[in-house]
Amino acid sequence: MIEIVNDARCTGCNICVRACPTNVFEAVDGGAPRIARQDDCQTCFMCELYCPEDALFVAPQADRPATADDAQILRDAMWGSYRDAVGWGPGRRSTAALDASYVLLTKAH
Repeated sequence: MIEIVNDARCTGCNICVRACPTNVFEAVDGGAPRIARQDDCQTCFMCELYCPEDALFVAPQADRPATADDAQILRDAMWGSYRDAVGWGPGRRSTAALDASYVLLTKAH
């Protein structure tokens, strides 16, 4: 579930607002978007994936809000960890070549 928009990292580009399939965010003139409908979050990680500044934290729990705070996440170096895992963003190595799910298609016949 979406938990945090880091105001210090966010540039107000609103990419997360456009990327969210369930309209969780509200754009704020001159500032970071606001999490307006947290309960509508489907924990799809699209906002975190598309955020070019690694300014979002989506907790893996989909059924309830997390208890982590900004400081804990920064200490744990979780900002950008999802984008890093999939290889999105400058200086990161794509992990697409490691995906072997295509094998499932070859066994379907």
